[in-house]
Amino acid sequence: MNRTLAVTAVGVLAAGVTFAAYKSGAIGPQYADVVSTKPITIKEDVYADVLNVNPITQVVNGTREVCENKLVERRRAERFGNKDGTIIGAVVGGLIGNQMGGGDGRKLATVAGAVGGGYAGREIDRRHVGGKRYTETQRVCRTEDTSKVKTIGYDVQYRMEDGQVLTRREEEKPGDRLWMGQKDVITGYDVTWRYKEKVGYLRMDEKPGMQLPVKDGVVVVESEDFQTAKR
Repeated sequence: MNRTLAVTAVGVLAAGVTFAAYKSGAIGPQYADVVSTKPITIKEDVYADVLNVNPITQVVNGTREVCENKLVERRRAERFGNKDGTIIGAVVGGLIGNQMGGGDGRKLATVAGAVGGGYAGREIDRRHVGGKRYTETQRVCRTEDTSKVKTIGYDVQYRMEDGQVLTRREEEKPGDRLWMGQKDVITGYDVTWRYKEKVGYLRMDEKPGMQLPVKDGVVVVESEDFQTAKR
């Protein structure tokens, strides 16, 4: 055989073996299949920007008790009055005198009793304090009708994260932001992979594609081949 033809044949045979090895995965890029991808989530508060706040009011009617201290004029209780003491004293004294003695003596006793009783009654009237006026402080209360304007809520206009502008009613006046609840935020992924007969697990910050690059039998997640594999 011509030596040149022999060299050519060997070269073709070697190229065929190399291509077969590449196709079988013996050499060249190798990948593990991604079996499952489970997102890892945490709860995060969601807020909207408050654009406008309008108070909602209504008129409330009611009553209230109003009390104050006042000076009130009083009059002390009467015992006989200004002249009643003299009259009553004379009558009583005359009755007592009439029961003493007889004839002209009884008459004189009656007159003397009336005079003495009248004098005694007058002295009592002069000395007693009944009927005098005085003042005292008294707590006086009354009920008044009331009417007031009460804020019962607020119409709040706000902007969501996606730019949508909405309005809802709140019992309390909000600040610059309105709490909208919570949402699930993905912080990573738990990935299950399979390479030949081997199954493994790893946690990744980003969601992988269908395959992960393998180098020397180990899954590689920080390489250019991995970025290619994700696509």
